Amino acid sequence: MTDVVWLALSIGALLVGLLVGLLIGLARRRATQRRPAGPTVAALVQRLVHSSHNGIVLLNRFGDVVLHNPRAAELGLVRNQRVDARAAKAAEVASETGEPVEIDLSPLAAKGGRQPEAVLGEVRPLGDGFTAVDAADESDAVRLEATRRDFVANVSHELKTPVGAMALLAEAVQDAADDPDAVRRFTGKILHEATRLGTLVTELIALSRLQGAERLPELNTVDVDAVVREALGRARLAMDSTGIEIATDEDSGLLVAGDRTLLVTALSNLLENALAYSPPGSPVSVSRRLVDGYVEISVTDRGIGIAEDEQQRVFERFYRVDRARSRATGGTGLGLAIVKHVAANHGGEVKLWSKLGTGSTFTLRLPAQGAVAPAQRTSSGSDDMPVPMTTAPTTDPGGAL
Repeated sequence: MTDVVWLALSIGALLVGLLVGLLIGLARRRATQRRPAGPTVAALVQRLVHSSHNGIVLLNRFGDVVLHNPRAAELGLVRNQRVDARAAKAAEVASETGEPVEIDLSPLAAKGGRQPEAVLGEVRPLGDGFTAVDAADESDAVRLEATRRDFVANVSHELKTPVGAMALLAEAVQDAADDPDAVRRFTGKILHEATRLGTLVTELIALSRLQGAERLPELNTVDVDAVVREALGRARLAMDSTGIEIATDEDSGLLVAGDRTLLVTALSNLLENALAYSPPGSPVSVSRRLVDGYVEISVTDRGIGIAEDEQQRVFERFYRVDRARSRATGGTGLGLAIVKHVAANHGGEVKLWSKLGTGSTFTLRLPAQGAVAPAQRTSSGSDDMPVPMTTAPTTDPGGAL
């Protein structure tokens, strides 16, 4: 074979080798390009565990903490890298049986503040001696259930009173069938109790609506002056019976975003409350003003006043400062609770200033809407009492609210 042939074969082999190497390189480059960039699956799982709203702890066969998220420490499942003894015991049971174990991990001692009250969890076996503890803070659900039980108990008690009274009065009417005067007297009392029962049911429905059982209506632009006028109209009968004339300031032109019916109900409750707890003929007033973007509607009376230790409780359902007076006036104990929820659902609040023997001022604060004339604005010192009417108490300290 000549040298030329050998040279040709060598060159051919070299070219084939180069071509094969080039093809292999291209294949590897394409495979590398198809491989996704970013965190590994293990890193993603760790991120998921750490961002979970539940407390998660991973234990090995010896009960040692392999992994836990910050939430587990917040709930008290892990302290100083050691898991709660109750969880450790449940992990042993889960490993032996191969079945999940539900466990109560609630704090054994109250620590004060907004600490979890009810922590419920589940321990699941993962195989090879590893177990996972998954715990959640159920405090809100527990509080809600306790509130529901208290509410049902209170409602049951409050409904029994007028229903029982009407039953007794009906029997008295039957026994006095031959005495027209007695029949009229007893039927009048039945009517009073029936009215009180109807008011109680109506207010329970309203309170249920405000607490989320029913969707609230869309908020519209509401004229504050129109709300005051309508609430005064509703209170006319109570004014006539008590001999109290409610004084008002001039129209303000203020606007709020809200539901007019609910706002009228809230203000009516404040007016009726002031009338019910004021001596006959004493002054009661309503005032309106704008403070730092909030419309303040204040109802001031010179009634019996409220002790400082009771001023927060008056907004609780069925709580009454003077039970005897409430019974006499047909009060349900729901009026101020409704006011509080109406204010909250409108992005506002209700404030109270009161002093025994002097009187009280309830202030409904709601976010204002629309442009307001400069003359309607107040100074930045917005913690003063509402500007008093001529009939309002003059001994209220500024900043009491």
